[in-house]
Formats: sequence, C-alpha cells, structure tokens
Amino acid sequence: MELQGKTVIVTGAGRGIGRALAQEFARQGAQVVCSARSVKEIAETVRQIQTEGGTGLAIACDVTQQDQVESMVLRALERFGTIDVLFNNAGSFTALGGVWEVDPEQWWQDVTVNVRGVMLCSRAVLPHMMSRGQGVIINMNGGNQIPGGTGYSCSKVAVARLTELMAREQERVGSPVLVFGMRPGFVRTEMTEMQIQSPAGQKWLPSSKEAVEAGRDRPPEDCARATIELLRAACPALNGRHFGAGTDFAKVLAELPAQ
Repeated sequence: MELQGKTVIVTGAGRGIGRALAQEFARQGAQVVCSARSVKEIAETVRQIQTEGGTGLAIACDVTQQDQVESMVLRALERFGTIDVLFNNAGSFTALGGVWEVDPEQWWQDVTVNVRGVMLCSRAVLPHMMSRGQGVIINMNGGNQIPGGTGYSCSKVAVARLTELMAREQERVGSPVLVFGMRPGFVRTEMTEMQIQSPAGQKWLPSSKEAVEAGRDRPPEDCARATIELLRAACPALNGRHFGAGTDFAKVLAELPAQ
C-alpha cells in the first residue's frame, strides 16, 4: 500500500513513537487522524505535520471508552471519507513491581489500555474496512517476558494473539483486510524514562538504563520507517505476522513460497 491520499488513524499520537508514526505517515502523503487523551499533545503533533505541509486532524479519545472510540472513527469518516490504516499504538506501562506489591488497579489499567483499547479501535474500523474490501490494522507489540512488569507483559501476549486471530477471522469470512503486529525495539520515551528513573524501574528493569547508557535504544523514527515498509510489503501471505523496527522486508518477501 502506498499512502498518498490514504487516511490513517494513529492512537497515542501525542508523543514518542506515536508522534513519529503520525509525522511519517503524513510525509508519505496520508491524511492522519492523531488521537490521544491529551488535546494539547495531539494538537502539537498536528501542528508539526501542518508545518511540513501535511494534513492532520486531532481527535481527543480515551481508547478504553467505547463511545469515545466510535465517535473518533465517525469524525474521521466525516472528515476524510475513508479509513485505510489503523495503527493501534496507544499503550500503558505504569505498574512496576512484583505481583505481591503492585497496585491491582494500576496493573489492570495497563491491561485495559493495551488490550481493550486495541479491541475497541479495531472493532470500530473493521466494518468500514470490510465493506470497502481493503484496509490494514497494525498493533503495537513489545516485550512479553518482563519480571516486574507483568501487567504490561501479559497484555502484550494477549495483543500478539489478538493480532493473529483477527487476521484468521478476516480470512475465515473472505475479507482482504490485513492485520499485523509491530515491535518497535527499545525506544527512549516517557514510558521508558519512568523505568530508568524510578526506584521500582531501577530494581526490576535495570536493562532499560543499561540499554540507554550503551546506546542500544532506537529512535522512534525507526519504527515509523519500518511501518511504511511493512505497508508497502503487505500481502495476504504475511497476514497475522509480527515484524520489528529492524525487519528487512525485501528478505521477508523473497522468502515467501512462490505462488
């Protein structure tokens, strides 16, 4: 898929990887719906897109709230007419500590944002994509074996399986809509900065600080560029698969069985 003239929704677009994704989509010619809870942050993302000559629309939305998600999708359709790509980027990783010591509500909030948010946003766009016979959903994935980060880890395992099963559901009903997972690698964001600076993060996730000090963190633009390459490579043979910021998509396509 080439993005010129297409419409893309990016959740969690107010900062970090989400902002980098939104900006790169716009540079490729897409109309970008920038969604997050913070009006100020998504307005700044849209401002930066427009400064570069792109088209963006800021819509405040809590992805855990069905009415807000459905309203966001409706507004996107009213403004642009179609939705071609949904990138479920919004995520939460705030519960740090052993299961016996973390706040259960904070732990469950991580799961709620990361799993329910993906489900609600996907559910809202799928009828439109399926009726048009085209569309791509990309779900942000991440580390799923993080002691001290069980809420986040368990939710990302669920997102990985949800990605695979949504792809199989589309195939089951003969729909050409494609669903993929994207792993960004370790990116220094507000979320990971908490892991580096907080006592709980230093205890349970020392690898975060070590990665930064060793220069092993990736810029958010790596994930954005890889996403563009994924969309260009997207085809039914790859449906349901997970890719990363360092994926060589030319190699991935070359390894596909001959049709």
